[in-house]
Amino acid sequence: MLSGVSVLEIKQSLSRLSARERREVQVYLHQLKRTTPVWKKATAKRIRDVQAGRSTTLEQLETRYRRA
Repeated sequence: MLSGVSVLEIKQSLSRLSARERREVQVYLHQLKRTTPVWKKATAKRIRDVQAGRSTTLEQLETRYRRA
């Protein structure tokens, strides 16, 4: 955690940013999330599932939602 800076202070600072600056922070946090071992493991599993044919095609989704 940051020394001497509370979560509330960070939130207050974020609320004062411009829309463009908030977007930059959002992109940074998203990129940071993608470097965690949990994210990497989940993504690798999804890729293996797709490669093994365990996925839903666009055509299957369209058929499924046309019936609904």
